[in-house]
Amino acid sequence: MSYGHSVRFADRSTPPHAFTLVMIAAITPLTMNMFLPSLPAMTVYFNTTEGRMGLAVSLFLAANAVLQIMIGPLSDWFGRRPVLIGSLVIYAAATLGCIYATTVETFLFFRLCQAVVASGIVLSRAIIRDVVPMEQAASTLGWVTMGVSLVPMVAPAIGGLLDGWFGWRSSFWLMAGFGFVLLGMVLLDLGETLQSRQARFSQQFRGYPALLTSYRFWGYAFSAACASGAFFAYVGGAPFLAVKYFGLEPATMGALFGFCAVGYLIGNGFSGAFSTRIGINRMVLWGAIITMTGLCAHLLLFLAGMHHPILFFAFFTFVGLGNGLVMPNANAGIVSVRPDLAGSASGLGGALMIGSGAALSALSATMLGVSTNPLPLLIIMLCSAVSGFLAILLVIWRTRQLGVG
Repeated sequence: MSYGHSVRFADRSTPPHAFTLVMIAAITPLTMNMFLPSLPAMTVYFNTTEGRMGLAVSLFLAANAVLQIMIGPLSDWFGRRPVLIGSLVIYAAATLGCIYATTVETFLFFRLCQAVVASGIVLSRAIIRDVVPMEQAASTLGWVTMGVSLVPMVAPAIGGLLDGWFGWRSSFWLMAGFGFVLLGMVLLDLGETLQSRQARFSQQFRGYPALLTSYRFWGYAFSAACASGAFFAYVGGAPFLAVKYFGLEPATMGALFGFCAVGYLIGNGFSGAFSTRIGINRMVLWGAIITMTGLCAHLLLFLAGMHHPILFFAFFTFVGLGNGLVMPNANAGIVSVRPDLAGSASGLGGALMIGSGAALSALSATMLGVSTNPLPLLIIMLCSAVSGFLAILLVIWRTRQLGVG
């Protein structure tokens, strides 16, 4: 398959339509972001603590990371289509389980099962690598991710409105509906894009040492992990700050979450337009600089006493913008190190990224359960951003010294 051929929707003999790819990638951020404004209300409903309810974010991310390690090799062995279809069936059932849960333990179990939606983000990247030449992969990922970035922009706002109108379960009903619709789209539009499959599943795991000892793979993965770590720390802590520190309603909170998503949208637009021309490393570098600089300014303003909620959330636009530059370019590098192991590379790279996000999300939720001061959250995010900046500097320096390899 090649995007040089005409693409027709609902024709599995051609590459999947761009809209289908966007929807496949979008289901993961939808599941991550839709219910965030409901976390305080869910804490009250299940009669639990903020830290425990925050596990709905951090456990989901941790399971997501583990599953990405499995999904990549499974898709390289069985193919992209069957793995994605099976994942969507499990996801829909788990979402219904979340809706009907009566205890926090039951809810967290089904929330954990929802993490199978990791297949969406893993396989969207692998499918693009299957059908798009390496030099165009970052640009294509940028355009697809730009479409996906609309989801975290509108999902919290919609979730906040639904929570106010119908209660917290309404967000999960919307997730379930999206899952069933996407399953139908995949059945109609997505043919198998993997051209050659490994004969044995174990061969895929034997490819991991080659990836982990690859200089380029590790550099790109760590840069992306630090960028996503800053974002997920925000996701894990900001909902509780919005309610406990700023006293915001769920609908207002959801709308303010859109600042970060707007930055992400713009960043992905730049990636789609300029990655091929400017190059992956420079795009990642500029994304890291923007994230780090924005968080430094944010921290200094907060320490200076500027605590207005709109200003506080508006500055996270820089985090979104930086992530929009870093993620598609770093991911393009990850899956292009070993094209024969694109699914495995996507899964392992995604696991590193999401694993760091789970740890920082849990840390921020725990710290904010003890103190409602936003300062710890800003410090955690800034440390992660600085680490990502140092990682890409080392990548660039070593590339100049040793060449690509």
